[in-house]
Amino acid sequence: MSWMESIKFALSSILAHKLRSALTMLGIIIGVGSIVTIVAIGQGGEAALKSQFAASGNNTIEINFIPDSDDPFAMITDELPVFTEDNIFQLRKIPEVKHVITTNSSMEMLMVNEQSISTQVLGVTDEFFAVNSIEMKRGRKLNEADFSQSNNVIMINDGAAQELFKDSKVIGQILEIKGQPFEVIGVYKSAGGLFGLSTPEIIMPLTLWPVLYGTDDIQSVTLQVKDISQLELAGTKAAKMLNDAKSPELEGKYEVLNLEELQKSMAGITKIMTMIIGGIASISLLVGGVGVMNIMLVSVTERTREIGIRKALGATRGNILLQFLIESMMLTLFGGTIGITFGAAGAYFVSFIAKWPPLVSIEVIIGAILFSIILGIIFGIMPANKAAKMEPIDALRYE
Repeated sequence: MSWMESIKFALSSILAHKLRSALTMLGIIIGVGSIVTIVAIGQGGEAALKSQFAASGNNTIEINFIPDSDDPFAMITDELPVFTEDNIFQLRKIPEVKHVITTNSSMEMLMVNEQSISTQVLGVTDEFFAVNSIEMKRGRKLNEADFSQSNNVIMINDGAAQELFKDSKVIGQILEIKGQPFEVIGVYKSAGGLFGLSTPEIIMPLTLWPVLYGTDDIQSVTLQVKDISQLELAGTKAAKMLNDAKSPELEGKYEVLNLEELQKSMAGITKIMTMIIGGIASISLLVGGVGVMNIMLVSVTERTREIGIRKALGATRGNILLQFLIESMMLTLFGGTIGITFGAAGAYFVSFIAKWPPLVSIEVIIGAILFSIILGIIFGIMPANKAAKMEPIDALRYE
């Protein structure tokens, strides 16, 4: 018997019991669909993570103060040392450094129309815009005059526009922050958060920070280097300079955070979580495979006389084995194909909600198809072997 004849026999057997075949494939559909969805979501989340880091520029390093972990009285976050003007001046003198981006941040409760909204306030310099890609939706960015003249103007993200003004007329509105009035001059696109949620955010000139908070100390410093190959060298020089200048009483040291390394670490965590969740989802595939084996054993029992007749007419053990293996493989292949379709649809739906790029790669699809076929072989080998080992005389006597 040829392969084509075996496929025709398998199709006729599957179509003869449509409901039973559909229920048998259900476990495979759920298992494959779940794995395809999970892997696609994981890859989409990783791609979104990479794009956010790319927007900040991979040639940047952030400087942090790491308290001494051996010190039981290590300082809490609010007590971490800040950067002075002299620190910033010395950092700018490092030959490999192109920009020194200084920022301050604070969470503020803003009252708008008798409603209290928690908002993150960022104080930045003009170099912030040289490194960070800000997409404006309305109005304009802060300009050089705003920084040099300390104008009471702010930019807000679209999340703040929605929360504070219900996304109505925003440009020209006045917001009061710590008793000071500020004019909204622009609305920019949020960087995005989990499932598209973004924290209301305000950007103002850093020169206004002393007026609002009574200090001109800098909380955060990020360096952009002239060449990405100089990241490690610039970071080493910056950390050494700050550690040499810090007060001896400070228990800890300055270190640099390479965004490229952080990206790799977070991408690695994403892959591990995807593998763990995908492994849990694959349990349903095992359940589906056991269901296929069960139905194939039932099918062998129901078709015992048919097997006896075919053997009496000259069918070999290999012919019978091949016929039932192909039937098992076609059940899992059909289930896997339907599961891929549902999995891809689920991945696109989640990516639409989360505003992640949908990634259903061809490798995942091919892998799911091959895995479905292998599953059919593994769980079909026992029923097929049982059918192939039947003696013709015993099969013909079966009632």
